[in-house]
Amino acid sequence: MQIRKMFAFSFVAAALLAGPAVAQTPYDGLWNVKIQTRTGSCEPSSQYPLTVLDGRVSGAGDVMGKIGREGIVKVSIQGVYASGQLNGNAGSGRWNGASLGIACSGRWEAARD
Repeated sequence: MQIRKMFAFSFVAAALLAGPAVAQTPYDGLWNVKIQTRTGSCEPSSQYPLTVLDGRVSGAGDVMGKIGREGIVKVSIQGVYASGQLNGNAGSGRWNGASLGIACSGRWEAARD
């Protein structure tokens, strides 16, 4: 009987110490994204920090997007759409949008901090 109580106590203690499970994806973390305009009159280059948590992308402004377990990126930020691929701690892709009604497009590169 004493061994059962000790086993039960150990099991409960381990469960409490483990805490709630947090879903994670291989790409969760803080990313530094560099954007370069190739066509159009948008800002020639810029840099943004974005956070990935459980595959969802967030940052300053109206950022919406996600990154799949395979690293496929799909993000929109205030009428600008980006897609690409992450692999490990880096990635790249293309983006397109408009500035003052004039179409712009370019490339992006990202590195995990």
